[in-house]
Amino acid sequence: MGILFTLLLVSAYSLEASAQLQEGKRGAAVPSNLANCLRGLSGCDISTLTPDELKQVAEASKKRNLDICLNGSSLCDPTRLAITDAASVKSALYRRNLEKCLSGSPSCDPVRLDPKDLSSVQVAWLGRNYDKCLVGAPSCDPARLTAAQSSQVHTVRARRNFDRCLSGSPTCDPVGLTPIEAASVHAAALRRNRDRCMHGAPTCDLLILTESEVKEVRVEFQRRNLASCQNGLASCDPLQLKESDLTAARSAFRSRNVEACKRGLPACDPSLLTGPEMASVVAYFQQRRSRASRPRVTEPRQ
Repeated sequence: MGILFTLLLVSAYSLEASAQLQEGKRGAAVPSNLANCLRGLSGCDISTLTPDELKQVAEASKKRNLDICLNGSSLCDPTRLAITDAASVKSALYRRNLEKCLSGSPSCDPVRLDPKDLSSVQVAWLGRNYDKCLVGAPSCDPARLTAAQSSQVHTVRARRNFDRCLSGSPTCDPVGLTPIEAASVHAAALRRNRDRCMHGAPTCDLLILTESEVKEVRVEFQRRNLASCQNGLASCDPLQLKESDLTAARSAFRSRNVEACKRGLPACDPSLLTGPEMASVVAYFQQRRSRASRPRVTEPRQ
């Protein structure tokens, strides 16, 4: 951060010096060489400066060094600081280190802290550790928790595990469940299995269904299978249809076959057409040919 600030500061000085050079070309009062020297640029020629200008340049150099030191840059030269400036720089350095320690920054140097501030830093660290333990972070250090905090963390952790088990998460730890929680988790697992069976999922386990649930699943399967057969889907299993359902499926198939024949689709099976159905197909094609042979009437242009 200190090096970045220094680069920005030098860049700002360069921009100001460039502006002064442009003003010098336009007849500005500040000479370009003095501007370079005041900004600490490499183009400065101190041999041409007057004693008063040399004093200004020296003051500007001290000011730049103080700004760099206050920011904690490695380019700081502490030997050039006045006693009061050195105290300000030391105070700023201590404050930055304290802020890093309070926020848990890895660049914190606790050795530089006073006992009072070190105590505050420890309290802040313990608070962050407690928060990490509450959310189950792997960086949690349970050994640094108080008895009350440890109890609270255990309660929250048990609740998270219970929720995972209820939802069927693979990270569930059934060993950590109480008997009442285990019963609730088992009931939830049975409900999920029933739902899977009702939807025909391959993970359905029929063996753990109750007798009434098996009946419900079979009724739902027959309903889905009948709908598949009536819609001509590949999932249709006609062997599982009841006689009344098979009759309805055949009727739906005959209707689809008639429509396929009228449209000239490859699925048409003319051998299954009855006399009236064949007559309706022939009439449909005659109508199509008649419409196609009619001359088109073009409307006169307005």
